[in-house]
Amino acid sequence: MFAHRGFRLLLRGGILPLACAVCLVLPARGFAAPRPITLDDLARIGRVGHPVISPDGQWLLYSVSRMDLKEDKNHTELWMAPWSGGAAVQLTTGMQPAGHAEFSPDGKYISFLSSRPGKTKGAQVWVMNRMGGEPEQLTAITDQQLDSYEWAPDSKRLLLTLEPKDRPDAKGDAKDEKPLPIVIDRYHFKEDVEGYLRDDEHQALYLDDLATGKVAKLTTDHGVDERGASWSPDGTKIAFTSNHDPDPDRTYNTDVFVVAAQPGSTAKKLTTWPGPDGGYGGLAWSPDGKSIAYTQGAEARLTLYSQARPAVVTLDGKVTYPAAKLDRAARQPCYTSDGKLIYLITDDRAEYPAVVEQSGPGAERMLAGESVTMAMTCKAGRIAVIHSDDAHPAEIFALEGTSLRALTHVNDALVAELELAPTVDLTSHSKDGTEVHGLMTHPLGWQAGQKSPTILFIHGGPNGQDQHGFDFMRQWFAANGFAELNVNYRGSAGRGQDYAKAIAGDWGHLEVFDLLGAVDEAVASGGADPDHLGIGGWSYGGILTDYTSASTDRFKSAISGAGMAMPFSFFGVDEYILQYHYELGDPWKARDLYIKLSYPLLEADKRIHTPTMYMGGTRDFNVPLVGGEQMYQTLQELHIPTELVVYPDQFHGFTRPSFIVDRYKRWLAWYTHYVKGMSTPATLPAVIPAGYEGK
Repeated sequence: MFAHRGFRLLLRGGILPLACAVCLVLPARGFAAPRPITLDDLARIGRVGHPVISPDGQWLLYSVSRMDLKEDKNHTELWMAPWSGGAAVQLTTGMQPAGHAEFSPDGKYISFLSSRPGKTKGAQVWVMNRMGGEPEQLTAITDQQLDSYEWAPDSKRLLLTLEPKDRPDAKGDAKDEKPLPIVIDRYHFKEDVEGYLRDDEHQALYLDDLATGKVAKLTTDHGVDERGASWSPDGTKIAFTSNHDPDPDRTYNTDVFVVAAQPGSTAKKLTTWPGPDGGYGGLAWSPDGKSIAYTQGAEARLTLYSQARPAVVTLDGKVTYPAAKLDRAARQPCYTSDGKLIYLITDDRAEYPAVVEQSGPGAERMLAGESVTMAMTCKAGRIAVIHSDDAHPAEIFALEGTSLRALTHVNDALVAELELAPTVDLTSHSKDGTEVHGLMTHPLGWQAGQKSPTILFIHGGPNGQDQHGFDFMRQWFAANGFAELNVNYRGSAGRGQDYAKAIAGDWGHLEVFDLLGAVDEAVASGGADPDHLGIGGWSYGGILTDYTSASTDRFKSAISGAGMAMPFSFFGVDEYILQYHYELGDPWKARDLYIKLSYPLLEADKRIHTPTMYMGGTRDFNVPLVGGEQMYQTLQELHIPTELVVYPDQFHGFTRPSFIVDRYKRWLAWYTHYVKGMSTPATLPAVIPAGYEGK
């Protein structure tokens, strides 16, 4: 269930003139012994993002986001580094928000989105001379909200993605205005972070003529979302994705469209697959401008388990499938300057770029080893990737043939200080014989043969995977004497479409077999102590925590974050109405199935005996807090040790640093007490801060 029900930290940021510091991050010096990771290191980890290659291929533009624990905010800075290597130039500070940085195609300017004070309020495009100087406001959008932008190849126009402005009533932020009733007439009417969706709340494409300042709508269509737009190489056309079904809210269908780059043009639909086309990582024009690479998702019932396949469509609508026999999820296509087509491939605990055969069955992996390529961009004969492994937070690298060359060194100094635990592969078998792959991270100082208190921490999605990339939680547990077991249960990505779709309409069944089989293997050969086991997870990981706790008493404690144990109560409450409709069926037609899937709550008196903490954010529309509240109340009724931790004003993915730190502290304290059997000091803050009144 719920492909978006995972969590990773999202950090945002800010701005300052180019004539700022020139900085080169150097490794720590000296011979101090490596130390375990601490919560203070969360604020030191720089999260690199949005790599952009300059038109001449000589520079890399990127962002670095960090937590500011003192101000309890997240800050993002923009940096620029020479492609050939050397000192990185800091362009901005985190004091003012800035994002979506780009080079203008003529190479003269650096642009970014910011809500800093200017001629008009709200997010606007700002530009600064690449040689230095103060940023200047470029756009002046007042009647709508600017979400993103793309430069035309001639640098004379911008393609803007606009939508109606947020209203205080819809977002729950009515501080300065009198709130109005929220009137809704849509089938899909709520979305995490976005809040309640008004009938007119659609993203549309506009052209901004920079010489005249005139902004005009690109297409003649209304009442649909136009997303993922990309200019053709010659600037005469624009490709994008949209759903033009009679009621787009009622289907997963998106198609690839192309339209002339002139205001008021009629868009041409290129694809006809009745499922998601182009929705998994963007569109990429071929260098000759004659075709567009994208990804094609699965049928409606399996959309949330889709292992998207590479696809290419010509401007006359002919669709072909590169790497036709590749049974792994693909995303983020890009063409090299010599016409090779590359996708990022999700494959069994790793992600890597691969050159796909455009008229053949296979794909050639470009990077070997146990690692994760998180993002990729191709321009000017260069390829830049964001890359990580178990021992190194993500950095940006030049991909040169089949090797990497570091372009950023944001976390080198921190990594040089740390003693990190290795993460190893673990293969297990479920009771029905299915082979399952996972990961095991032992405590620092672990020796073969030792038995360690172990936390089975379950990834969300389920259409995701635990993989060989830097993971703070694994290292945090290892530094505090716990092993962490991660399991890519059926429903996960990385093992092909059949493996992913195995749990469709049958939640809390095969996944539990897979999780418990992996625990058996970890006990038998991986060093897990059978008498000191804990379980937990967030999102679908929280959901599976509830299912697994209702299937066994072998865990000493559990933590279910953003979970749900009774689908009946979530129909129409969360954002997944299409999944209920296509995968489970409407409750009045599939009553027995909904009852079957609700066994953690409906059979709690017979099944659950594990002390459990429940967590969630008050503004989570992905997996609303009611799921944790119901189970908390159930365990209270059954006199089972339980606790409910409510985080005010947090969405599904937390953004407030103090709450992120608090969550780590509570995880550790709960497991230390119940799994290790040790008392913990009562130093944690109140569950709900004083003065909070449920706003």
